[in-house]
Amino acid sequence: MFKSLLSEYVQIFIGILLASIGLKAFLLPNGFLDGGVTGIAILLNSNFDINISWILIVLSIPFLILAFFSISKTMVLKSIVAIITLAIMIEFETFETITDDKLLISIFGGLFLGLGIGITVKNGAVLDGTEILAIYINNRFGISIGRVILLFNFVLFSITAIIASKEVAMYSILTFLVTAKITDLTIEGFEDFIGVMIVSKHSQIIKKQIVDQIGAGMTIYKGVNGFGNSGKIEDFEVIHTVINRMEISKINRLINHIDPNAFVMEYDVNRIKGGILKRYLGPKPNTN
Repeated sequence: MFKSLLSEYVQIFIGILLASIGLKAFLLPNGFLDGGVTGIAILLNSNFDINISWILIVLSIPFLILAFFSISKTMVLKSIVAIITLAIMIEFETFETITDDKLLISIFGGLFLGLGIGITVKNGAVLDGTEILAIYINNRFGISIGRVILLFNFVLFSITAIIASKEVAMYSILTFLVTAKITDLTIEGFEDFIGVMIVSKHSQIIKKQIVDQIGAGMTIYKGVNGFGNSGKIEDFEVIHTVINRMEISKINRLINHIDPNAFVMEYDVNRIKGGILKRYLGPKPNTN
């Protein structure tokens, strides 16, 4: 369990490193923006020469407070660590500017930033609070999350066109599009769901822990007989649950801690409706 948790934090650090390369080696030296809080921090830094690390931390505070109530305490803790680490790396990194070609800057800056954000999110943390704001507005007013994020960045890039230049705004839009696409490809969909089937001699304990620790619903199938690494088995339970992709590492840690020899099968779920689902960027869990 400790090794899995350590692995998550190591991967979060790798994600932060990649994101900081995208910022320091490509975007910041040329005043290009990404979307969200990072984009605001870059814009303020470019025009008012305010320390970007402090801006990033200060602007993230209200979003983290929202996250505390709308997502989970564990994610908030990881996100605080991630944001502070990113701010420190931006402050002290000394990457040389790799290219002065604006198109390459937009593409590769977005590529590194998208990879960094994707890896970080995949391991349970966020580097940008825009999604958290979108959750809050969606829950409060029913406006879709995608529209909130789109509107937020439309306003940001419009201000950039006025304060900086139209050219910078257009390249920043390109950077944002590349970042968003790479992020999606890295985490394979932030709100994707994973189906998990578990066969274990300790199914009773696993069932209880899934409910207590994950908060997921499940269906229990009755197995008549089967054959596994312990030979032939009869009259066993098959646990079938569907969880958010963000929870996959957590449920694997849980199962390994209880029964390292459990048979576990994971598969992508294309469409799901009803039941008990823990959502991070969508409406609050629903029960049917």
